[in-house]
Amino acid sequence: MVPSKPQQAVKQKKPKLVRDSFTIPKAEYGVLDALKQRADKLSRPAKKSELLRAGIKILATLSDAALLTALAQVPTIKTGRPASKN
Repeated sequence: MVPSKPQQAVKQKKPKLVRDSFTIPKAEYGVLDALKQRADKLSRPAKKSELLRAGIKILATLSDAALLTALAQVPTIKTGRPASKN
């Protein structure tokens, strides 16, 4: 009898990543740092991108009405890079 070959693990493809940039008010950026510190205290260090991705997952679960309410609490800001002070 020929010994059978062990089954090879099926490799999962890594998801494609997208790099992006955006403008955020300084106060909201500070909230990201506070959330990072909070996660550290909970013994679960997190990167800013992980916090943003977690927020997106939570937003995706909201009803349409709840999403509209959340969006209404975020003021629209002028996009683009800040003007240089030269």
